Amino acid sequence: MKEEHIIKAISKVESFAGMTVNEMLYISGLDNEFYRSLETDKIIAEKILKHLKLDNSTIESILKIEK
Repeated sequence: MKEEHIIKAISKVESFAGMTVNEMLYISGLDNEFYRSLETDKIIAEKILKHLKLDNSTIESILKIEK
C-alpha cells in the first residue's frame, strides 16, 4: 500500500474525535489493510497509525501487542 492511499483514505473522514483505534481503522476503510500489514509489513501498519495521528507510545504498544 502506498502512503498516498493511506493519506487519501484518512482525509475522507471529517473527524476521528472520540473513536477507538479500531473505529478509526474501520471508518477510514483501512482496517483490512492494517491487520494484513501487521502480518506482512509492520512499517505499513506503523504508517497507518501515524497518519491517524496516534502518539508514539500508543503506536509502539499496538505494534508490540500484535507481534
